[in-house]
Amino acid sequence: MTWEPEVDELRRRAEMARRMGGDEKVKRQHDGGKLTVRERIDQLLDAGSFHEIGELAGRPTYDDEGNLVDFMPANFVMGRGRIDSRPVVVGGDDFTVRGGAADAAIRGKQLMAEQMAHELRLPLVRLVDGTGGGGSVRSLDTDRRTYVPFNPAWEHVVENLATVPVVALALGSVAGLGAARVVSSHYSVMVKGTSQVFVAGPPVVARLGEVVDKEGLGGSHIHARNGVVDDEVGTEDEAFERTRGFLSYLPSSVHDLPPRAEVTDDPERRDDWLIGAIPRDRRKVYKSRPIIESLFDAGSFMELGRLYGRSAITGLAHLDGWPVAVLGSDPYFYGGGLTADAADKVTRFVDLADTFHLPVVHLVDQPGFVIGTEHEEAATIRHGARALAAIYQAQVPWCSVILRKVFGVGGAAHQNASRLSYRYAWPSGEWGSLPMEGGIEAAFRADLDAADDREALLTEITARMDEVRSPFKTAEAFLVEEIIDPRDTRPLLVEFAHLAASLRTPGRTGRAARP
Repeated sequence: MTWEPEVDELRRRAEMARRMGGDEKVKRQHDGGKLTVRERIDQLLDAGSFHEIGELAGRPTYDDEGNLVDFMPANFVMGRGRIDSRPVVVGGDDFTVRGGAADAAIRGKQLMAEQMAHELRLPLVRLVDGTGGGGSVRSLDTDRRTYVPFNPAWEHVVENLATVPVVALALGSVAGLGAARVVSSHYSVMVKGTSQVFVAGPPVVARLGEVVDKEGLGGSHIHARNGVVDDEVGTEDEAFERTRGFLSYLPSSVHDLPPRAEVTDDPERRDDWLIGAIPRDRRKVYKSRPIIESLFDAGSFMELGRLYGRSAITGLAHLDGWPVAVLGSDPYFYGGGLTADAADKVTRFVDLADTFHLPVVHLVDQPGFVIGTEHEEAATIRHGARALAAIYQAQVPWCSVILRKVFGVGGAAHQNASRLSYRYAWPSGEWGSLPMEGGIEAAFRADLDAADDREALLTEITARMDEVRSPFKTAEAFLVEEIIDPRDTRPLLVEFAHLAASLRTPGRTGRAARP
């Protein structure tokens, strides 16, 4: 006697589970331009590496003799796998089974996925499609009862933000708890045209008198630009590619250090064009991203959140193979100044770097907080102060390179001033409590108002102040440590990366990353 009959039954049940919601529902998923959860997992992970857990969980139907005649699997598929040969935990909603709403097993499987990632110290990828385990009126009709709401596994969701990399991909219409699971991550992505994220969908919103479709309510054109998610991509394959790229810069958990990548670029490379990268005319803008591409290993810069908080640039890159966090400004938006949304973006990014032991390279062109009625109404100073707190709380090695402006409270926080000032300045650098152009008229208002020729006096004072603002004057007083040839920046940053590598300390920071 053997257990072959039971193993045969095991295989039969597994085959039934893999049918998901049935051929019709699978076709509907494909017709909507979406992959099924199992196809998504296969495309995300290294081939053949997925080890599923809880495959047999679901709702069975038995005949009068107790024989299984039908089986509806739980609408959440989870387990372990590998991405670029590194182990990860993955869990995804199966929209073909009751639209991804809660059922008898989804909560337990979601909890296990979160708990497994935390206790095994593995990155977690959430594939969210539907309510992500949230409520459904249909389930209330089936269960014939209501319940006091709670968020399943939320203690692990919060804990994971402090311990393991968490990626969330919104891959369909995501509402309620599913939306909360998307944003409670270190990196989140939506697929243009097929993903929508909202607290409640159009039928519920219609009760408030607002008629809107899913895309108009929560499409990626909204949420990739307001900071709800970090990125917008064109296809699910691109979302998986971005996930693999993001994880490649990070350790598996805070108890490890980020791995060094293969060295593919000359650490001593000096690009001659950098000597003229910053215009001499202070009123002219320049493109920041070519400078970033020049300073870091070729092709290694992965920008995060490009479409929101656009005066700030955040991303991951390599220096001689060492992974680093890159912070900068885009002068095409508010001159690179900090808006409320840019400050929030900086806060989250610095938290990410500090949590996972990524040294920060800050390419500084910061004229300070953006001013005016609109920005006062947006509470810019409050959001900006949070960004300053994040920078001052960060413990990772930090190097600033002053490219141009450093003004005011916002500019002053280009690094924690109480730490070693590991920084360089380009000859194009200019700094102070406020820009000369606005400050001269404020400081000399009485003289200018009393002058017979106001413009002539203003020209004379401006010329005098131009001498004062020379960066060499600051260097003479040792108030800036080093002024460098811009072409020497990459070799100096590579040196910083090597010095920082031995300073990185595995372990938890004093607080979790802020969603």
